[in-house]
Amino acid sequence: MDRQTLTALAHADHPISAPLNDRNVAEVLDRAIRRPDAHLLDLGCGEGAWLLRAVQEHDGVTAVGVDIWDAGFDATRADAERLGVADRLELVHQDVTAYRSDRKADVVLSVGAAYAFGELLPALAAARGHLAEDGVVVLGDCFWERTPSPELRAEFENGPQSYADLPTTVARVVADGWTPVHGHVSTPAEWDEYEWSWTGSLAAWALDHPDHPDRDQVLATSAAHRESWLNGYRGVLGFVTLVLRRTP
Repeated sequence: MDRQTLTALAHADHPISAPLNDRNVAEVLDRAIRRPDAHLLDLGCGEGAWLLRAVQEHDGVTAVGVDIWDAGFDATRADAERLGVADRLELVHQDVTAYRSDRKADVVLSVGAAYAFGELLPALAAARGHLAEDGVVVLGDCFWERTPSPELRAEFENGPQSYADLPTTVARVVADGWTPVHGHVSTPAEWDEYEWSWTGSLAAWALDHPDHPDRDQVLATSAAHRESWLNGYRGVLGFVTLVLRRTP
């Protein structure tokens, strides 16, 4: 089974691809959406859950989500149709680094998707290029809650992206010309809910499909992720979601 399908299965019961509960997702969106006719752009939208929530809870808001994977798009479009908001939500299957639009966004989201641009600051640079003059960026990314072991750091920083502690992460964002107007640090309970849902959704699917050729792979992926979380990054890796405006 390919990674895209595995990820979609893992998020079946927790569509927000980040360790935030429903209340805090709503709070972040309420802080970011400052006008009733706001236009939102999500760079690395996953299946589009943030945007579906936004158009459902904010009448008049329009939204475009872009992602190189589209495994969850059909389900989100079906939900949008059922909720009567399909005319205000567009999902685009494209590499976010190649996406271009003449329409500026009042809110640009990049939650857990900085890796698509290589690093946090390039993700912010991309957001800035799509942002209206008085727009807002919602940025979500990991940080080190505690100093990781060399092995754990290597596991999570095996690509172009690296993490810092929370003060350093926020300082980098501020130095890049942004002012945080709201922030949320995911709680241990939110992390636990997210990880149990991630691993449990995969395990349940595998157990419900004993004859599927990918059953053993899915079950093994669930077990490996659970082991990495419980005996590796639980309590060490943090997640912060920032609502940002340009610094004058």
